Amino acid sequence: MKLIEIAAVGKNYELGKNNDLIWHLKGDMQFFRQTTKGQIVLMGRKTYESLPHLLPGRHHIVISRSDPFVEPEVEVFSTIDAFMKAYKEKDVDVYVIGGAQIYAQMLPYADELLLTHIQDAEDADVYFPMFDSSLYEKTVLAEDEENDVAYEIVKYTKQKI
Repeated sequence: MKLIEIAAVGKNYELGKNNDLIWHLKGDMQFFRQTTKGQIVLMGRKTYESLPHLLPGRHHIVISRSDPFVEPEVEVFSTIDAFMKAYKEKDVDVYVIGGAQIYAQMLPYADELLLTHIQDAEDADVYFPMFDSSLYEKTVLAEDEENDVAYEIVKYTKQKI
């Protein structure tokens, strides 16, 4: 399994507020859609509940200690360990799409981070975990600006030790 965390973060690694995204940038949303289409997306219960509907063309996995109400086609694991045991030997890409706790808990296992760095700061109540960028090779995939908000999409690939 290749584990990839994908998120849009502000200057201070802001992710969201009130269980919603802070930014809605068309270019970032298109990148997310194109990148995760046909893939597996992994999330926590709160992120799943914040979705207006299942993301089309993706296999959904939810990690939750509770027994969440989910659509029948959604796979649920009660722990990260249970998920890792089930998927570690599979030849698949799994995209971690939130929330903050899942990002933090999965970070040690992530092979790549795909972060849209938004050059703006906003009030937030959840943040992407801080990470040591020296452990990753950084590649800028795109730079853009929308509604006077500049951003760049960056791929961080974990260096093999």
